[in-house]
Amino acid sequence: MKSAAIFSKPAKAELTRVAPELVNWLRARGCEVIGDTETANYVPGIKALPREQVAEEGPKLVIVLGGDGTLLSTARAVAKAGIPILGVNLGSLGFLTEVPLGDLYSTLEAIEANSCSTESRALLNCQVVRQGTCVAEFEALNDVVVNKSAMARLANYDVYVDQGFVSNYKADGLIVSTPTGSTAYSLAAGGPILTPSVDALLITPVSPHALTHRPLVVRDSAEIVIVVKTADDESFLSVDGQVGMPVIDGDRLTCRKSHHKVKLFRMKKTFFDVLRTKLKWGQR
Repeated sequence: MKSAAIFSKPAKAELTRVAPELVNWLRARGCEVIGDTETANYVPGIKALPREQVAEEGPKLVIVLGGDGTLLSTARAVAKAGIPILGVNLGSLGFLTEVPLGDLYSTLEAIEANSCSTESRALLNCQVVRQGTCVAEFEALNDVVVNKSAMARLANYDVYVDQGFVSNYKADGLIVSTPTGSTAYSLAAGGPILTPSVDALLITPVSPHALTHRPLVVRDSAEIVIVVKTADDESFLSVDGQVGMPVIDGDRLTCRKSHHKVKLFRMKKTFFDVLRTKLKWGQR
């Protein structure tokens, strides 16, 4: 580990102790350390940059001190550079940040000894096409969600898979998720859980008007197009629940598997170990 970056969750009291200790531990091993602007609040004098600029410095790994939300932001910032991420859970649920704080240094020692494996997670690419022109493009680790801005109104969307018409959906919204995102908003909306290795994408309607509109799993090579039909109203596109933009009548949201992947350092737990722990499933 010649260089490492630290991304921190805002306003976590334990970071006052944890972040400086981690920086000192890394520096004692000859590692150059970069922090995001949040980390700089806890480690004065550290070289700090906005998250989207850290990848240009070429760190060998990024250590996330926070919850899944912090890791989602990190993934979008560094995935294109292929930098692996170690997620340390300072949040609550933590499907992605599975390393508990007490295992931080033993896990770093395993990484230093090249005995900690990485796992690749698919990203979802979404382009917003307006009147034939791409006006925005996003990458998501969990999902993209389109829903109506007006709380009491049903959304109205046409959905196509590989140019074939699927259905018109009248619902509170639509979720297109990766297997990683199947345990996020899609799960709360009644979607299935997909193991991260499944080569698939998931389309989940949110409170559909027709009870026969159920979650739909398609192969990950498919192109999913959502045509927004809002008349004079406005919908909103949300990416990983963190960034997004308004969309208007006639906009086409083209979703497909990204060319990039997220690399996560993993402990020896299986995905089902994580599910049992986080979802309180029964133990043997």
